[in-house]
Amino acid sequence: MFDSLPPAFVFIVAAILLPYLPRGGIRAVLTLIVPVISGIMIWNAPAGSHFVISLAGMDLTLMRVDKLSTIFGLIFSIAAFLASLYAWHVRDTVQQIATLLYAGTAIGAVFAGDFITLFIYWEGTALSSVFLIWARRTEGAYQTGMRYLIIQIGSGVVLIAGIALHYQASGSLAFLALTGAGPQSWDLGVWLILFAFGIKCAFPLMHNWLQDAYPAATVTGTVALSAFTTKMAVYCLARAFPGTEFLIYVGAVMTLFPIFFAEIENDLRRVLAYSLNNQLGFMVVGVGVGTEMALNGTAAHAFAHILYKALLFMSVGAVLFRTGTSKASELGGLYRTMPWTMMFCVVGAASISAFPLFSGFIAKSLILDAAAEEHYPIVWAVLVFASAGVLSHSGIKIPYFAFFAHDSGKRPKEAPPHMLLAMGLTAFACIFIGVFPSTLYALLPYEVNYQPYTVSHVLAQMQLLVFALFAFALLMRFGFFPDEKRGINVDTDWTYRKFLPAIVVFSATAISVVWSEIVRGTHLLLAAIGSGLTRIYGFGGQAGGMQRTGTMVLWLAILLGATLFVTLLDISG
Repeated sequence: MFDSLPPAFVFIVAAILLPYLPRGGIRAVLTLIVPVISGIMIWNAPAGSHFVISLAGMDLTLMRVDKLSTIFGLIFSIAAFLASLYAWHVRDTVQQIATLLYAGTAIGAVFAGDFITLFIYWEGTALSSVFLIWARRTEGAYQTGMRYLIIQIGSGVVLIAGIALHYQASGSLAFLALTGAGPQSWDLGVWLILFAFGIKCAFPLMHNWLQDAYPAATVTGTVALSAFTTKMAVYCLARAFPGTEFLIYVGAVMTLFPIFFAEIENDLRRVLAYSLNNQLGFMVVGVGVGTEMALNGTAAHAFAHILYKALLFMSVGAVLFRTGTSKASELGGLYRTMPWTMMFCVVGAASISAFPLFSGFIAKSLILDAAAEEHYPIVWAVLVFASAGVLSHSGIKIPYFAFFAHDSGKRPKEAPPHMLLAMGLTAFACIFIGVFPSTLYALLPYEVNYQPYTVSHVLAQMQLLVFALFAFALLMRFGFFPDEKRGINVDTDWTYRKFLPAIVVFSATAISVVWSEIVRGTHLLLAAIGSGLTRIYGFGGQAGGMQRTGTMVLWLAILLGATLFVTLLDISG
């Protein structure tokens, strides 16, 4: 029974009990123990559907276990442990409860066997995660959190509408592949479900909530945010829409457009947010290709990405924690007093850049080779170009401008021991997976017959990386690399943050003015009519005086004649 119990329940119970525990280390220990218990439960969970309950005549499966759900559940548990260790110093009850509920609902969604259960956990991630933004307790964080919440809840509204329409059309609530005979066979409900997944996966033009919200969260909250929401959406795409071809092109676009924003961005946490969007594109391409190798690549890349992206957010977060800023223009030279943080950041940078012997190399190459094998040469070339861009904006820019570049004059203390321990464990995992890829490959949904460390793979990747390093050096040497300076970079969120509100204000003002003029004109017209009637029918008016008897008899005859005429017409009709 314990093996088939949904691990989400452990997080939820812990979140309920936490406020009743003494403040301090006991609560922090609880946040560490719960992910460990969750990981053990997932590791030992037998394959199949468990914990099925009946609700309103519907059978809800709270624990559907297979290799796809297991690998995502394990990495979510690991991420929750690392995020809690990194946040050991946090004594904010709101953040501790939010982190537990956020991780628990994300894991619950991964093991959901039906769409109703998925929807409940889907909304749970939205409601719990927003408190990691609001916990910063600034006006900007409040406004950002409200935008984030509206979009996240909006995705849930779209999802439940899609579920209802799909259930009406198919009679099924099973959370299985919805691809059918292809998009031409989909009902409206399936399209809405895909749209909801796309919002949380930060598809192009639906991505701005990510760059808006993640850098606005607390130092520790951003680490948790980077792990769950978007990867939960990737899992849902892999579960429901494998082999949907147009997702290949959606993913390819996702890998490209964040590169240019990341290159010119000054806030290093926003750089990482754009980089996160870029990495999601690789996973979406893998889902779109849909072969066993591609889906293995998606799962492997999600696993590795959660680790190295958390490591990068941890290192930049440690810098923010010690210096009070994450702006590249205000940093530099920190390697002198934060050497351990610098080294861990370099490990994360090497991992995301897919250097051989690091986790990114053994995961990303699966997707690249799958795209090549399925004859998508243009998409393959886009992914290669995007890989070079990743090295530039995350592999080089983050560590270079934070720890080297110009000397900012700042001499902060090294990160606290618990932060260093969290970063050290994550860095070890990135290297271990890269050196021993079979440990990760054994967890993938399908059997892996793939060897990443061939001469051709290693040489091709090293050529790409050396070329990107050389290009960065030349750009820096001749002053073509974008200057790191304070500023606001406009993204498509400008349309709903500035343009649409301006249109609404302008329209409201115009309508108000027009309405005021209509009301004023109406008052003037009614006044004129009243004055005219008064002149004719009022006391002393033309029709108000004495009239001759003959005149009145004539008018009476005219009225009676008109009445008779109308009556005769009615009778004849």
